[in-house]
Amino acid sequence: MRLLSPVFLTAFVLASLAWAQTAELSVPAQVMAGSGFSVSSRGSGAGTLYLIGPSEAIKRAVELGGGLEIAGEELEHAGRYQLVICGAGSCASAGFYVHPAAPGRLSLLVHPSRVPVSDPNAISAVALVFDDYHNLILEPQPVKFTVIPTDGAPISETRSSDHGVSWIRLSSSGKGGPAKLEAALDKTTEVRVVQQVASDACNLRIKSSLVAGRAHLETDPVRDCNGNAIPDGTVVSFTKQDTSGKTTVDVPIKRGIATVEMPVSGRARITVASGVVTGNELLVGGGK
Repeated sequence: MRLLSPVFLTAFVLASLAWAQTAELSVPAQVMAGSGFSVSSRGSGAGTLYLIGPSEAIKRAVELGGGLEIAGEELEHAGRYQLVICGAGSCASAGFYVHPAAPGRLSLLVHPSRVPVSDPNAISAVALVFDDYHNLILEPQPVKFTVIPTDGAPISETRSSDHGVSWIRLSSSGKGGPAKLEAALDKTTEVRVVQQVASDACNLRIKSSLVAGRAHLETDPVRDCNGNAIPDGTVVSFTKQDTSGKTTVDVPIKRGIATVEMPVSGRARITVASGVVTGNELLVGGGK
């Protein structure tokens, strides 16, 4: 068996058919990817078989006068094929389509990989349906999407694919942590993990103690409105305004809280914020 350039072999076969007497071959009405078939050949003696497909072309010597086997491995790519058998100055040909086989693979894309909790329609999941030979299956297929949270019951919804693609939009749950997103079709499954993180801080509060002209400021444990701890490293801004002017210090959350020391001149007004969320206001120090 020789693998040749499809363009070269097509041109060669067309040139051969131009001078040779041609007849029609009888091939199956429907051929599935990866499934071979047998075709009867006329005449006797040595001949040549040409098989031209969407991604490769095959030429091989055959013995005419009996059944010729087209192997399944020669028909793995879906698309239009041309089969030509030549010998003794005549050729027989037939065109046929190879259709994708049964669903055997799913490709699952999920975006984003990290998402805030309680964010509506924040997660996009797209599943592409293939057979075992990587042919995209264009006929509608029922793809079942399932969200499996860390705590709580799984939630499922089935979406039919359209030209090989099925997709869904999902809302994140109210509790942080990893959530599995699964796409399933028959016995084929693909799983991705989405990390659900705390959203904006909620009920941000600070307390202070004044020692030797310095205010020690500390937040309560910083959480979102669902009680999820805000990740360490999130910036909290402390702003102080006193007789010396206005000063802002940004500090990261460590072990769930943010702390800072700031010098105080006279009476000081101190506020706290994280992102767009502001917290309570404190008055510390003496004076007016």
